[in-house]
Amino acid sequence: MTKMTLASYPHMLGFEQLERLLERNAKSGNEGYPPFNIEQTSDFSYRITLAVAGFTDDDLSITVEDRQLVIRGRQTDDSDARVFLHRGIAARQFQRSFVLADGVDVGEAQMENGLLHVDLTRARPETVVQTIEIKKG
Repeated sequence: MTKMTLASYPHMLGFEQLERLLERNAKSGNEGYPPFNIEQTSDFSYRITLAVAGFTDDDLSITVEDRQLVIRGRQTDDSDARVFLHRGIAARQFQRSFVLADGVDVGEAQMENGLLHVDLTRARPETVVQTIEIKKG
């Protein structure tokens, strides 16, 4: 079976970078933790919400690397100083990645009741019509 790529479609010109982004995101290793929602809050804005109960602001980092939003969480394990009779809540770390389209910017992030909200905005597209002159040869 032949792998279909964007280059297989002759009318899709200049989308090589998009194909690389899709492949990188597929390999990013996003597991099921932490669970998240993505909602559209208006025609040009979105909100990503991650359930990060037990994490503090200092345990979390949010970066944009090469058009990829990366949210990382790292809890410190202080179990040496405590005696557990049952341990069902593990101190764990995570990394969640989201590929951002050109024109999507990361706004503010806020913690609320164990939920991390990250707001995104998309620039309004401009309608551009360009007329190309045909030269006589």
